[in-house]
Amino acid sequence: MVRTKLILAIAAAVISLGGTGLWFLISERQEAQERREKFFGSTKEHPTSGGDKMKIEW
Repeated sequence: MVRTKLILAIAAAVISLGGTGLWFLISERQEAQERREKFFGSTKEHPTSGGDKMKIEW
């Protein structure tokens, strides 16, 4: 009886620690992606419709 409870307690601890570690890993990746987009992102909009056709120079 005590052995079963000990095994269940250890399994619950391993699952909870694994879930917590996974949660920290995912949140860190999201924060890194947001910082990357903010640093490398373009603040200007570049319209691609309309305008002049490109002139070929020979």
